[in-house]
Amino acid sequence: MKKINEKEYVLRQSIIDAALALEKKKLNQCKSGNISIRWKDGLLITPSGIAYNKLKPEDIVFVDKNKKHYGKWKPSSETPFHFDILKSKKEINVVIHTHSPYGTGLSILGKPIPCFHYMIAFFGGDTVPCAKFAPPGSQELSDNAVKALKKYKACLLANHGVIVTGSDLEEALILTEELEVLCQQITIAKINGTPKLVGKKDMQKIIEAVKTYGKQ
Repeated sequence: MKKINEKEYVLRQSIIDAALALEKKKLNQCKSGNISIRWKDGLLITPSGIAYNKLKPEDIVFVDKNKKHYGKWKPSSETPFHFDILKSKKEINVVIHTHSPYGTGLSILGKPIPCFHYMIAFFGGDTVPCAKFAPPGSQELSDNAVKALKKYKACLLANHGVIVTGSDLEEALILTEELEVLCQQITIAKINGTPKLVGKKDMQKIIEAVKTYGKQ
């Protein structure tokens, strides 16, 4: 394996730190889920089947533009959709996949998350879509995820989990946590009755406002 330079080492460590943070917040468990960051002509991604608390920077796997991987471990089995999402969305540099309890719970319904709360707008539209089910690690699942994420920053994976993207790791982590909170909220609402949705016109105004949120 080639010597890791300082910039790459920091990125690799940031992936591990993010994975541990997700586990601490119970958004992933032990070996579930995966994280990738765009790097050079490919991506850096968590390896397959290794507990987060055992990961070291050299364990993170580099996958090049030809899908060839480098390192002592195999890349995550979900590398296909990480690779294809980063390839299809140039504005995105980070992909996070979780098996978070509430998000995964909603994914089992196989339906998009509707605009029950204005915060849905932060994910790119008036809904969070749900990609059709396909076997984990398959090209079909990748194709379904890319299609679902075409206009959005996140999607559910039917009967599987959640994908969240971001321009950087900070944004992706914030959105991952926010999406789980929204999934928890709508679950509570469904238990107590039928959720009322924010009107389409109001959501469009909010979606436009979100585009300049936090910017000067």
